[in-house]
Amino acid sequence: MTKNNNSKNPLHGLWALTNRDLKKWYKNPVILLLGIIQPIIWMGLLGKAMNLGAIFTSNSISLPQINPPLLPEQQIQIGQWLSSVATGAMKSTFGTADYFSYMAVGMMSFVVMFTAMFSGMSMVFDRRLGFLNKVLSTPVARGSILMAKIFSAVIRALVQATIVLGIAYMLGLSVGADFTPLNLIGVYAALFLISMGLSSIFILIAIRSTRQETQMAVVNLLNLPLMFASNALFPAKLMPEWLQTITKINPVTYATDATRQLILYTIDMHQLAIDFLFLGAFAVIFSTIGIVLSWRFLSK
Repeated sequence: MTKNNNSKNPLHGLWALTNRDLKKWYKNPVILLLGIIQPIIWMGLLGKAMNLGAIFTSNSISLPQINPPLLPEQQIQIGQWLSSVATGAMKSTFGTADYFSYMAVGMMSFVVMFTAMFSGMSMVFDRRLGFLNKVLSTPVARGSILMAKIFSAVIRALVQATIVLGIAYMLGLSVGADFTPLNLIGVYAALFLISMGLSSIFILIAIRSTRQETQMAVVNLLNLPLMFASNALFPAKLMPEWLQTITKINPVTYATDATRQLILYTIDMHQLAIDFLFLGAFAVIFSTIGIVLSWRFLSK
């Protein structure tokens, strides 16, 4: 009788399958390290190397030679003026005077995106190794099989994003004046939603696949457009108009904007609501499509 009740429960086996995928991850610290080392390199090299504010300093701008030469006091005044110009230019462009902070928050979306992209590989390996056939022979609902993959990817993404955020803070991330620890709840909510939506897409692609090469080709095709056709590294408002159109339908843009508002900027509640509405719809629509298609196409 218990077995029959479990077989009708759509959540039956969900945690067991999720935990199985997580064990393969947290029992192998090398996988965790490889997942966070790339964004750390981006932050440590690109984020620190691109000291854009230094462009406007007296050290990088050659002042014209005048006669009589400037007095030391005048040189100091010019240096202070250039510094104020640099601060104003950075804030008007990036919303913060520190490009590293702008980029470091974008790296959280970077981590989530790449974790979601490789979530479909687990489905491919389970099919090739025969584990998927065994699970399909049990009373576990097909929707639970797919949701277990999604939840394991979401948990991994959130853990890795937390580590990246901590390292970014140690490297010099400057939080906004309105930031409070409670803002992190909103940050994790935004990352949860985008991770859920992206994981659903890439697991759907892998639902019938038996070749990891196919999944890798899809990942290699989509990683750069998702990353660079967003505001993760550069403001969308300064991109060409045709590229701005793409950024407006890119979920990475909305997740990054939400996290930046909560960590760096003064919160615009209207824009933040738009971000979460888009991310919520994105997550619900694609996870629902995934469950429906798993009932139809997930087979031995």
